[in-house]
Amino acid sequence: MAKHKIIMTGGGSAGHVTPNLALIPTLEKEDFEVQYIGTADGIERKIIGQEGIKYHVISSGKLRRYFDIKNFTDPFRVIKGIFEAKRIIKREKPDIVFSKGGFVAVPVVLGAFFNRVPVVSHESDLTPGLANKIALPYSTKVCLTFPETMEHVKKRKAVLTGTPIRKELLEGSRLKGLNYCGFSKDKPVLLIIGGSLGSKKINDIVRKNIATLLEKYQIIHICGRNNLDNSLALENYKQFEYVSDELPDLLNCADIVVSRAGANVIFELLALKKPNLLIPLSKKSSRGDQILNAKSFEKKGYSLVLEEEELDDKSFIEKLGDLYEDRNKYIAAMGKSELQNAVDKIVEVIKTSIKK
Repeated sequence: MAKHKIIMTGGGSAGHVTPNLALIPTLEKEDFEVQYIGTADGIERKIIGQEGIKYHVISSGKLRRYFDIKNFTDPFRVIKGIFEAKRIIKREKPDIVFSKGGFVAVPVVLGAFFNRVPVVSHESDLTPGLANKIALPYSTKVCLTFPETMEHVKKRKAVLTGTPIRKELLEGSRLKGLNYCGFSKDKPVLLIIGGSLGSKKINDIVRKNIATLLEKYQIIHICGRNNLDNSLALENYKQFEYVSDELPDLLNCADIVVSRAGANVIFELLALKKPNLLIPLSKKSSRGDQILNAKSFEKKGYSLVLEEEELDDKSFIEKLGDLYEDRNKYIAAMGKSELQNAVDKIVEVIKTSIKK
């Protein structure tokens, strides 16, 4: 029988789930029984389902900062979710709850609080998201990814850990990646990745300039679900909707990367020391957290940044050229970073937060 039981939560996007996946092998090695609370149709159910972990379903509603007709119904779904999470936690009697944020986390954190179960939360972005802001008062400890976030959280709760990265991501093979795409060793590889849902803006600019890009690079384009363009069957251009098992190899074989600026992906690129051009989501379509993440990395010399408002054919091609020319400078800066894989640090915080 396992020594401790932990219930994890987090969902809404892959970014709220994959850090949990990175922690699970170490938690199990440390003799934790792991369970998960998520929604019935969230991405977390599919991802966690593949791991064979006991999964509990609750209701939840999205917490929005803008007007939407669902703003009238979702608060009731959150309240229903609190009662459901409270019941599950009372029945399962975990020693601790770990929350990765996203709107499913709010009912779970409150359900734990009402059962007097300690909660460790993790905030990926530079400024806490709305769900984590609500969860902060009910958390025993809050693990932070960026040093700048320390000023947003009470000192006694804040622990700077960085973000957890799956071990297998760091074990990719360049040769396997090249073979998988049918690429040669003699031409640089450009990897484009737009987050778990893809990015229309990035996909469009890549495809519009594909002939120019292919003169210089072999291209791996992870474009998001339902975003393949089957009219572009070109040599040295490989498109994928979503990559799971082969991702470590594809990342390993990339010479430079174009990406959104979600905290998980940029810390993965940092750990892998991949020179990257970040195109953060604009303030029009997000709360601006990606812009802050990107600026932090730019300031430290880890990334080149191109704001979405400035994104056009000329700026895109020029910035990629600059990135490739200066790639060694970025690799050297990333090599000096102290923010490496956070798995062990976070597991230690979890262990010390369990009530003695």
